[in-house]
Amino acid sequence: MEHKAGYVNIIGNPNVGKSTIMNALVGERLSIITQKSNTTRHRIMGIVNGDDYQIIYSDTPGLLSPTNKLHKSMMAFVKEALADADIFLVVTELGESIRNNDTLDYISQSNVPTILVVNKIDLSSEDIVKVRIKEWETRLPQAVIIPCSAITGFGIAKIFDTIISMLPVSPAYFEKDRLTDRSLRFFAAEIIRKQILLTYKKEIPYCVEVAIERFEEKKERNVISAVIYVERESQKAIIIGHGGEMLKRIGTAARKDIEDFTQKACFLELFVKVSDSWRQNDTALRRFGYKN
Repeated sequence: MEHKAGYVNIIGNPNVGKSTIMNALVGERLSIITQKSNTTRHRIMGIVNGDDYQIIYSDTPGLLSPTNKLHKSMMAFVKEALADADIFLVVTELGESIRNNDTLDYISQSNVPTILVVNKIDLSSEDIVKVRIKEWETRLPQAVIIPCSAITGFGIAKIFDTIISMLPVSPAYFEKDRLTDRSLRFFAAEIIRKQILLTYKKEIPYCVEVAIERFEEKKERNVISAVIYVERESQKAIIIGHGGEMLKRIGTAARKDIEDFTQKACFLELFVKVSDSWRQNDTALRRFGYKN
């Protein structure tokens, strides 16, 4: 039997559940899932292997109009994913309007096999689902359209089977025991950032970046030191909280999530520093992994 392998690049606007779809297909919590928009900042790959196939899923930042240099770097990850796709997995939801944009135009004009996932169908009636599917059939006529609910799991198996059928014949790109292209250091930082997103409202979470200063894998536990960077002193005070209460809350929740993710005990130490306007600073963005 011939071996198949390919890159399945997940595209969609914020809040349509594409990270949830990715995690369901991979079977691991690799991408941040919160109720806030624009939570994915990097291109994160999840790798699924079978005896005769390898699927490399890419979760990219949600499509947005850049307002700063960070956003521009995030959209560069999306362009990279579009360029090397073997299969496009476009994720939408019933409540999303079908808008003309450059990304959808690129996909519709390409010869790349495309799957359109209409997520969150559990939140609406069958008649509305049918109407929305008809609209998308007009917008992306070449796509295989699959209704789905990432939360309940409905449609996930059909998405997976459709992907397998579309994969090109190819040897594996990664070792067969690889789960992702990212390191444990990266996921530790993402878990800490997730807890900040869950804890704070308004602008604070979007001004934050997390850098792992130390990640030591000991026999009995991982020892991690991380720095939470903000843009202003006032934000630093909010992150720390009165008497360090808020920082302690973040650390406790993040430590539990890291232990769950790594299946190993963890000692986590958090610090907060100011990096002035880091979202507009090329040097800072490069240090945080947003610019090559």
